[in-house]
Amino acid sequence: MNVKIVLKVLGIVLFWEAVLMMPSLLISVLDNSFDTKAFIITIAVTVLTGFILTRFKTNRTEMRKREGYAAVAMSWLAMSLFGALPFYISGSIPSFIDALFETVSGFTTTGSSIVRNIEIMPRGLLFWRSFTHWIGGMGVLVFTMAFLPSTLGRPVFLMRAESPGPAPGKLVPKIGESSKILYVIYAVMTAILIILLIIAGMPVFNSFIYAFGTAGTGGFAMDALSVGAYNNPWIDWIITIGMFLFGVNFTLYFLLIKGDYKSIFKNEEFRLYCIYVFLGVLAVVINVMPKFNYNFGEALRHSAFTVSTLVTTTGYATKDFNLWPMFSKSVLLTLMFFGACAGSTAGGIKSIRVLVLFKSLYYEIKHTIHPKSVQKIKVDGKSIDDDTLKSIMIFFFAYIAIIIFSVIVVSLDNFDFMTSFSAVIATISNIGPGFEVVGPMGNFADFSVLSKIVLISNMILGRLEILPVIILFSPEVWKKH
Repeated sequence: MNVKIVLKVLGIVLFWEAVLMMPSLLISVLDNSFDTKAFIITIAVTVLTGFILTRFKTNRTEMRKREGYAAVAMSWLAMSLFGALPFYISGSIPSFIDALFETVSGFTTTGSSIVRNIEIMPRGLLFWRSFTHWIGGMGVLVFTMAFLPSTLGRPVFLMRAESPGPAPGKLVPKIGESSKILYVIYAVMTAILIILLIIAGMPVFNSFIYAFGTAGTGGFAMDALSVGAYNNPWIDWIITIGMFLFGVNFTLYFLLIKGDYKSIFKNEEFRLYCIYVFLGVLAVVINVMPKFNYNFGEALRHSAFTVSTLVTTTGYATKDFNLWPMFSKSVLLTLMFFGACAGSTAGGIKSIRVLVLFKSLYYEIKHTIHPKSVQKIKVDGKSIDDDTLKSIMIFFFAYIAIIIFSVIVVSLDNFDFMTSFSAVIATISNIGPGFEVVGPMGNFADFSVLSKIVLISNMILGRLEILPVIILFSPEVWKKH
């Protein structure tokens, strides 16, 4: 392990984090708010720490897989620790563990919150809180590679470790150029969303907050009732469609720009994503209409919004789906597991993994019936190699194992099973709300410190898809080679 290059990357990331805090500081200054001092102190400490870390000299700039994974995991932890300081120093969140929970939830685009009275939080902190969604959605290291690719040696392992999905690809030969393309698409889509929300009647500042949460599929709201506070069908539909689109693999948008429409519609992961979103909406509409006396338009709007927000792991709400029938909640819980597409800002297992696992089951059945037949699992006409298949199986096993362990630990707080289970699912899948106590109108404030630490760990594990974090605990990784 070349520790110095890892520390250098860490320093660059902290520098950029300080830069990205500037808009929040500006808002605090303009509002003459009490959180101004907290932002100034945090930015100064973050810049100083980043400067010290970038001073480390190393003769070898080549970044291997172990350095890439370590750099990503440590960068996300450092970002969260320093990003929590404005909440803690300002006194808006008096407990540092709670401040860290909120910040990790932001950067990992989870959207789970411990804040009880969000409306009284100053605008600077509200902006920073939601801006962490936008930063974390695409990945801060992807951002860094877009603007400073030369400082990171061969950064391909950084992108692989930070990008969601089993096999993130390059859009163009150079990683730096790919990162720029991704961020331009991301920024343009976010800007369009902000404009549409303003046109729909949402105040300008609020539009930025909800657009950041939608784009990053994070779900931090600035209203206790979330999006439901506006009771505006236009806003509901704009955010519904926005969440769905940000759950699509961004590579497909690149193909769309190039005019390669056939590849988009032939993409099996995208087709599966569309199918289970459609079926989920249909099932919930049929189930909730007679229960709540909705007309078809209301049922469709709230069902589409809720399915979209949970399958993309955003976590906004127009209605308290905690009150919906058990069938609807079961459908929603299933969609929480699935998640959206790889290469998007969404969390969960990802559609591509679900697709491969189902195909593996199908081909195993065929092989049992015809033992001598040679079966190859293919996605989009390309064979899935054994290494990719093995990594998916390992990920799925680790995912389930972490859920079981976490539920056992969280159950020490003695909440009901649905609260404990959905809290774990909501954090490791980066969803935000769960059911019962942690439902869309509740929060995570009443959990113990131990449970919060477990849930914080789950959020980071879920966002970085387990391996980059777990690898840090292997002594072999830290040996000099």
